[in-house]
Amino acid sequence: MQASEKPRIAVLLAAYRGMRWIEKQIDSILCQEQVELHLYISVDFSDDGTEEWVRQKASSTANITLLPTGERFGSAGLNFYRLLRDVPLENYHATALADQDDIWFPDKLIRGWETIVNGYDAYSSNVIAFWPDGKKKTLDKAQPQTEYDHFFEAAGPGCTYIMSCRVASSLQRFLYLEKDKVNSVFLHDWFIYAFCRNEGYQWYIDSNAGLYYRQHESNQIGANVNVAAYRKRVAMIRSGWYRDQIISLARILKPEMISKFNSRFFLVFNILKLRRRYRDRFYFLVMIVLGFY
Repeated sequence: MQASEKPRIAVLLAAYRGMRWIEKQIDSILCQEQVELHLYISVDFSDDGTEEWVRQKASSTANITLLPTGERFGSAGLNFYRLLRDVPLENYHATALADQDDIWFPDKLIRGWETIVNGYDAYSSNVIAFWPDGKKKTLDKAQPQTEYDHFFEAAGPGCTYIMSCRVASSLQRFLYLEKDKVNSVFLHDWFIYAFCRNEGYQWYIDSNAGLYYRQHESNQIGANVNVAAYRKRVAMIRSGWYRDQIISLARILKPEMISKFNSRFFLVFNILKLRRRYRDRFYFLVMIVLGFY
């Protein structure tokens, strides 16, 4: 692209029963500075008017496209996989993901794009979680990456992700080839981060927040900032869900690691390589020693 040319960015938004929040989110996306963007929206079958509102918005806004509707995906992950497969990502310099209920800062996209231009393949950032009562808290995901962290956690909320055209096109091809296998990974942001790191792409996690990350009762996975949230995650580990997701990622991306990720001996002696945050390493070690993983 020419030095004076604005980067063209495809923004992929997955929606489901989002009428309470989606207008503010889209307004914040359309107000992004120094970029040329096109917003693609996939609406999971909804009964609250979301689809009709988006349809009207798209009909009156040149840079918004509503993908064909009527399909029931059942999760944000499957909805995002659909977007990543069906949108012509090769036409853009970069691809970004968006939830339906956040509020983006005006420089979110250009900040990520400038990071990519400076030598990285993909970008994510911290966020500022906020609640209906006005409470706010920065969620810090920008600890140094480790050898295996991408198999054990995401790079932060997927709504902060921005990928270069090269990465997005590579991911799209993989999603076409391995659709059924990838659909077994519930969290799209975790899979995308694992895919990129496994392929050797350079990922930057920005310590600056790029958006307000809305917390409400409909979040599939929200901020991990209170006792109830910790209990939920412990329950997910004890149920085997967390382990199943790790093994699914290994099976799809690096099968030779399956036996190692199933080995308590390997996990204990490599605990510093599994998670980015010291606190999370300690908690995970406790889970392993207690036999919960």
